[in-house]
Amino acid sequence: MSTAKNISTKSSTTKDPMRVLLAAGGTGGHVYPAISIADAILKTEPDAEILFVGTRDRMEWKTVPKAGYEIKSVWISGFHRRLTPQNLLFPIKLATSLIQSYSILRQFKPDIIVACGGFAAGPIGWVAQKTGIPIVLQEQNSYPGVTNRLLAKKADKIFTAFEAAEEFFPAKKITLTGNPVRSELELTNKADAAKAFDFDGGKPVLLILGGSGGARAINQVIKKNIDRLHDELGVQIIWQCGQRYYDDLSDFIKPKNYKNLRLMEFIDDMSTAYSAADLVLTRAGASTCSELMMIGKPAVLVPSPNVAGDHQTKNAEAMAKNDASVLLPESELDKSMVNLLSDLLFDQEKLFAMGRLTKALAKPDAAATIAKEIFKIAKNR
Repeated sequence: MSTAKNISTKSSTTKDPMRVLLAAGGTGGHVYPAISIADAILKTEPDAEILFVGTRDRMEWKTVPKAGYEIKSVWISGFHRRLTPQNLLFPIKLATSLIQSYSILRQFKPDIIVACGGFAAGPIGWVAQKTGIPIVLQEQNSYPGVTNRLLAKKADKIFTAFEAAEEFFPAKKITLTGNPVRSELELTNKADAAKAFDFDGGKPVLLILGGSGGARAINQVIKKNIDRLHDELGVQIIWQCGQRYYDDLSDFIKPKNYKNLRLMEFIDDMSTAYSAADLVLTRAGASTCSELMMIGKPAVLVPSPNVAGDHQTKNAEAMAKNDASVLLPESELDKSMVNLLSDLLFDQEKLFAMGRLTKALAKPDAAATIAKEIFKIAKNR
């Protein structure tokens, strides 16, 4: 493929709509920023043609069409560091995904590729670079993923969300934009939002998030302390536990026994959930941190220790050093969580101050800035 001709064969005199291909997958941290960029592209140029590339067995396969965009698949997955049966298939998957990527690019003829991380961005980005299609990267975390680090050398531009990511990329290619967030995310009246969950608007509401897949450690400590939080402290709880944990937690806790508990696999209407909440207990994924900044919502951040480069801790540190959030290491969850939540939930003055400082970190024009640069690069090329 290194000798392939440039796939993008449009004449410079054509006035066809801009074609943009976005490659992202695996988690909401990659997928939601990509969708936000696509929304901003269409807001800038409504006639633009958008195509996503992802994998069939991850969240993008349902989330992207739900957002109104077409998606094509490539057959690829991660490579495990230890010897596993899945690793035996990796060379076959990689070869297949490269062929699929070439076919997708040849048919769609994009003017530019936007790689937002995840497995699928690797093969499509590599083929794009080999065939002369301009590519830009959007890196959500302070510690970049493997895919974006591999593609960075030949990328035209790299959009970052945290200053800490700068040490991993060529400085001249970096633009610090912040992370794009879901365009539909907007706070509503707290009392109305609480009512939507059948809550008392005068009592504190805790929103628990574990990322798109849930968080085992957070789930376990909440499970252990549900009586203290719900009964003793009188906290109203919205708990997004993740699909894989929902059945076991539901069987054990029996949510019907807790009047002010809403146990959910996944939350579709995040605007209402955020609006109802006084405080958020959550992992420190890049998209979640960016959403918290955008809406100015106070949070206790519990970084996952099981991610590349410990990037969630770096994300959390970037917020905690400004007193916008509280960083609670997973190792201290069991010992400190309940007292910390109690102290914060019943201190409205503290919560207000944290929310104001969180809002000050936001970069609300991230998606629009990226879209503008995308058009500039594509047209210059």
